[in-house]
Amino acid sequence: MQKSDNLYATPMGKVEDFSFDESVVDVFPDMIQRSVPGYTSIVHTIGEVAGKVVTPQSRIYDIGCSLGAATLSAARATKNIPCEIIGIDSSQAMVERCQRMVQGFTLPNPVEILCQNAQDTTFENASLVIMNFTLQFIPPEDRLALLSRIYDGLNPGGVLVLSEKIKHPSTTGNEWLIDLHHQFKRDNGYSELEVAQKRASLEKVMLTDTFATHEERLKTAGFSDVVMWFKCYNFTSMLAVKAPK
Repeated sequence: MQKSDNLYATPMGKVEDFSFDESVVDVFPDMIQRSVPGYTSIVHTIGEVAGKVVTPQSRIYDIGCSLGAATLSAARATKNIPCEIIGIDSSQAMVERCQRMVQGFTLPNPVEILCQNAQDTTFENASLVIMNFTLQFIPPEDRLALLSRIYDGLNPGGVLVLSEKIKHPSTTGNEWLIDLHHQFKRDNGYSELEVAQKRASLEKVMLTDTFATHEERLKTAGFSDVVMWFKCYNFTSMLAVKAPK
C-alpha cells in the first residue's frame, strides 16, 4: 500500500536540508505525483523515446533512478530490442528499494541498479541516457563535465532525456511559476505549512537553471539539438540529441 507524504505536516523548529533518505523513500511515489505536474506523462514518454532510439546491444542509463519508474518504462518499451539497462542512484535507501521493485517484474532485458554518484559513472555504448529531475541536485560546477561525459558515452544518434525544474529569467515571471506550482501542491492536498517547509528544505540542495542555461550547456557539451517537449509551470523535459554520423 502506498504511503502518504506527510513529512512536512508537523511544524519543525529547524527545517533540515532535503535528502533522499529512508523517510523520503517510504513516501516517494506519493510525493512525486503530488509535487511534479505531468510526472506520469513524462515517465510514459521516456518509454516512447526509448522505443524509438534504443538500438540492439546498446545500453540505457537512468541517472538518479530513484525507485525505477523511468527505468521500468524504458525496459517495457524495449521488449523487442536486446539491450542492457543500468540504473544509478546516490541514495543507498533508494537503490535497495529500487532493486526490490525491479526484481518484482519479469523484464525482457537485464536491469542493474547501482549505488554511486553520477559524477563517478562511466558511460559507454549508450543509445539513451535518462536524467529525470536529477541534474538539479548536482553541484552547478559539476554539471557541464557530467553532460560532456554523457555526450561522449552516447552513440551517434543517441539521446539524453533531461527533465528539470527550471526558473524563469525574469523575477516576475519566476514568481508566477512558483505561485502556480504551489497552488498545484495545495490542490493535491498539501497544507501551507507543508508547502513552506518543503520549499525551505530544498532551498540549498536543488539549484535550478533557466532553460537558456540548460540549452547553452548542452550545446557546449556537444549536443546538436535540444528539444523542449514538455513544460508545465516551472517543470520541463528536454531531448538532447547527439547528431548521427
